[in-house]
Amino acid sequence: MSVYDHNRRAWDALVAKKQRFTRPAADDELHDPLGRVDGAGWLGGSVAGKRVLCLASGGGSQSILYAAAGAEVTVVDISPAQLALDREAAAERGLQVRTVEASMDDLRALADASFDVVIHPVSTCYVPDVKPVFREVARVTVVGGLYVSQHKTPQSLQAEQGPARKGYELVEPYYRSGPLPPVVGSRLREEGTLEFLHRWEELVGGICRAGFVIEDFLEPMHAKPDAPQGAFGHRAQYVAPYVRIKARRSGSQAATEPRASALWTP
Repeated sequence: MSVYDHNRRAWDALVAKKQRFTRPAADDELHDPLGRVDGAGWLGGSVAGKRVLCLASGGGSQSILYAAAGAEVTVVDISPAQLALDREAAAERGLQVRTVEASMDDLRALADASFDVVIHPVSTCYVPDVKPVFREVARVTVVGGLYVSQHKTPQSLQAEQGPARKGYELVEPYYRSGPLPPVVGSRLREEGTLEFLHRWEELVGGICRAGFVIEDFLEPMHAKPDAPQGAFGHRAQYVAPYVRIKARRSGSQAATEPRASALWTP
């Protein structure tokens, strides 16, 4: 079974279990929909009339908020069960949402330069290679358009899920290939899925090389000083679990991949 088929089935199963990332946004979140998804103000205060792609973002937690804020929303996801949640949540609230079943690294169903904004919640960890993802995002984004993405940090995927004597040990190599070992009962990883560690060079550098200019970079705060040892908030004091990146589509052609011989090393 391919990685894609495995993760499609895994996410369909998580929908059946009502896992936390398979729950549509609640009605009370619609009072200020853009405020719920854009606390940093990166979207300029309005998405009304803009063409927004919610990439690998099925489940209804994102799409209906952008639709309620006035955007023309398309959702792409690999899981048909997740997309069904988007359609149901939108229909219940009288909102329009287009859904497309596809992998984030193969957006052939979408036309060139067809989106003003691409919203990409945490999901790059589910593909072995992020380069085609960023190339496809660049292709479907208009020049000057925004790409807002969130990722699991490499160090969080390296670190042990539970605490050691002095913190949280790095137990996975930074330079690795293949999927990470499976987990059970983790707050930081999704049980049953295949996940891959992507280095900073691949994430930040990959976005730049695809034709974007990074304008901002945030580490959402999840650390809690009073959290018990081993809890999500306690681990986040030692290891930032996520990063959020704001990038703008430049007018230049995507750069080529750097050659190892051209890298400046000390």
